[in-house]
Amino acid sequence: MRVALFVTCLVDLMRPRIGFAAIELLEAAGCEVVVPEKQTCCGQPAYNSGDRASAAMLAKKTIAEFEPFDYLVAPSGSCADQIRTEYPGLLADDPEWHGRAVALASRVHELTDFLVSVAKIEKIPGAFEGSVTYHDSCAGLRSLGIKDQPRALLARMPGVELKEMTGADECCGFGGTFAVKFGDISTAIAAKKCDNVVATGADAVVAGDLGCLLNIEGKLRRMGDEKTKVLHIAEILAGDA
Repeated sequence: MRVALFVTCLVDLMRPRIGFAAIELLEAAGCEVVVPEKQTCCGQPAYNSGDRASAAMLAKKTIAEFEPFDYLVAPSGSCADQIRTEYPGLLADDPEWHGRAVALASRVHELTDFLVSVAKIEKIPGAFEGSVTYHDSCAGLRSLGIKDQPRALLARMPGVELKEMTGADECCGFGGTFAVKFGDISTAIAAKKCDNVVATGADAVVAGDLGCLLNIEGKLRRMGDEKTKVLHIAEILAGDA
């Protein structure tokens, strides 16, 4: 099957190795992977800020670029959710684009969900020795049901010990533009999350959304924690940590 990787803005700009790790994992699952060169933002920041015109423009661009493929896979629950859940409603008043949005939505998956539910990957290519604690990102968990999938993949890595944190399913305080608009509240939420991470004693905190990871890592370092690794699930699974 031909899978198109939606890299996401944050991965492209802040930690490209996540994208390469995702490609390695998809290829290990037997997929032909294509990375459309002209892809840009999914439109989520504009959508969340009320700029529906810009969000719709970016939605149409994304649909046109990704609809030729069997699946669209993103190493981000929030971006996958935007394309899969919000595009049909955003384009509801445009019959042609609404139909195309619905058709694409049925083939959109977050990375770990795709590996477990669709590709049914047999062998995890990477190796990691140490303990990890997993943070459930809000959009992936609450809208896409991403919870058991990453844990099932981690459980198949002999060197990994999973230490569940208190409040693993609670927000890290990022929330995209929320962290900018409500900085004090975001900081307090992040502090609670980081306290829970540190309390596990895990070597690394792992998640499926880079936005969450950047927020958690920034707060951990400001709290004086230079030891805890902050890793995307794709980096662990591909052995690129």
